[in-house]
Amino acid sequence: MADLYLKALESERKALWATCRLKGLAKDTPERKRIVELDRLLAEHKAKKG
Repeated sequence: MADLYLKALESERKALWATCRLKGLAKDTPERKRIVELDRLLAEHKAKKG
């Protein structure tokens, strides 16, 4: 189950990153803030996995 969660987070991050690059979104947009949050969540879950 944890692997599916990580894959979902990674997928969302990739989609948001592509959107930001295409639209040239700045650092303080909700999309960029969500990417930062996803990075934090991914790091936490990967650390727990070992």
